[in-house]
This record gives sequence, C-alpha cells and structure tokens, in this order.
Amino acid sequence: MMRALVCNNHQISLHTLAALPEPREGEALLKIRQAGICNTDLELIAGMYGFSGIPGHEFVAEVEQGPPHLIGKRVVGEINIACGGCDFCQRGIPSQCRNRRTVGIRQHPGAFADYLALTVQNLHVIPDTVTDDQAVFIEPLAAALQVTELAHISPDNRIGVIGLGKLGLLIVQVLQLTGADVIGITRRESQKRLLDKWGISAAAYAEIPAESLHVVVDCTGQAQGFEDALRLIEPRGTLILKSTYHDLPRADLTQLVVREINVIGSRCGPFESAIRLLKQGLVDVTALIEARYPFDSIIEALERAAQPGALKVLLDF
Repeated sequence: MMRALVCNNHQISLHTLAALPEPREGEALLKIRQAGICNTDLELIAGMYGFSGIPGHEFVAEVEQGPPHLIGKRVVGEINIACGGCDFCQRGIPSQCRNRRTVGIRQHPGAFADYLALTVQNLHVIPDTVTDDQAVFIEPLAAALQVTELAHISPDNRIGVIGLGKLGLLIVQVLQLTGADVIGITRRESQKRLLDKWGISAAAYAEIPAESLHVVVDCTGQAQGFEDALRLIEPRGTLILKSTYHDLPRADLTQLVVREINVIGSRCGPFESAIRLLKQGLVDVTALIEARYPFDSIIEALERAAQPGALKVLLDF
C-alpha cells in the first residue's frame, strides 16, 4: 500500500492505494524521500492541460528495485520520458521527443506519492555531499541552466530577470556566474534581501528605462509579464520565456519585427550540470525553502505554496 495525492476534475485528495507501482523492463522502483511543490503543480491542479492523476516532478528518492548498482542510492529523475526512436530523440533532443511522457504532468504518474516507477536512463545519482534539501532543487536548477544552453550570454550583457519567484531566483544566480551584469527586477522586499545576500543588483520595474537591456528573462507566469519584458528589451535584444502563462499574453508583436527582437522559449535543462553546481556550492538553494510539511499534510502544503510570493514548500516523506 502507498499514499498518493490524486487529482481528478480539479479535485484533489490524499488516497491510500492498494498496490505499489510495478516497474517495467528498464525501470526502477523509487521510494520518495522528499518532493517540492512548484507553480506547474498548482496550475495542473487548477485545470491546466485537463490534468488528472498524480502530480509532482521535483523529488529526491531512494532506489528500492532496479539494477544492482543503483539499489539504495539516492537519485533524482529527469521528467521527460522519451521514446528513443523519433527524429528528436535521434538528434539528441529527448526533451522534445514527439512521443514523450512527462512525470507528474503528462501520461505518467508523479512524485506526490510514496513510490514512483521511472526509467533508469532518467535517473541521476546524488553525491553524498549534496543534501536532500539541495537535491530536490535539481530539476528547477537544471531548467534555470537551460537559459545559458539556448542563448549566448556574454559577460558584457546587461540582463534583467522579471518574475523573481522560485525559478527566477535560481536563474539570477545562474546568470551571475556568467559574469554578466544581472539585475533582479523585484516586487517584494524579501526578494531584494535575497539578491543583496547574493551580491546581485536589484531594481523595481519602474526604475529600469525602456529598451535598456540586452537580455530579459520572463519568469512571471503572468500574461502581463510578456508585455513588461518586451518594454525593457533593446533593439536586437533577446527575450527568453520561462513562463507557462495563465492567460494569453497581449502585446504589440509588431515590436518584435520592428526592433528585430529574438524570442527564445526555454524549458528543461541539464541535470548533471545542476548537480555539479550544488556540489561545488555555487548556487544557494536552501535560502529558497519557505516551509516544509509531512506528506500527510500535503493539502495544507499546497495551500501554503499557492500564497502570493511563496517560495519553495517541501514535502517530507
């Protein structure tokens, strides 16, 4: 038997399921140690993609069944389960697999449960020097690193990050490592305090002149965020979208043409690089932990995570 949060028709409840997941060939059975709640989880529960099933995709777990060399190891898992045979898989881009399933999001159960079966090729072993509290951030930290994978960031760039929630606060730290002039665009004093701690410049949106930034990263998750980011980007600058928007953005798209702005969508990223940054102590993730709850209190934890300005809420198993 195992506990699992089940979402069905926008309704969530904590169930006790009679059987554990049965690993198929090439899969391992993972016992979840800790999971993190992200905005995508909240959006799925609210109805995005017509989701039903078990959500959750940020986790650290222990391998209970699988290849002998992995038994007992702490692992994290990439969320895209690729087919291996389509053109994107053959080109080495499994995150865009045409037949992909996505842990806790699309056609695959997630990590808000005691156990999860996942393909072995998606697993990454966690070094002993990386704690569970750090490891649970590997998936979003990898997503932050994808910004530098898809866009050329130069040390002489002036970069603004708008939407300093959980992901935005990881992205500003990653971009700081490039030597660029990074500005966190703040709405709350708590955001400014964190940026000050990390030695990263902070400014309110109204303090930044229009068309003054080489690169703008939009992490707002709000339709207005696209328009706000567009105002800040200079001609021939780069706008990087890390948002899945609640509503359709409304903006003067003619400006993309007239000012020749490059727009890049960015999603999942490199896990091994994220693990290396944590091992070397180059990114501070524990400062983003706002609260932790036992898994039995997941309903309360989700309510806490949905509060405006909330940072990372963790679930302990």
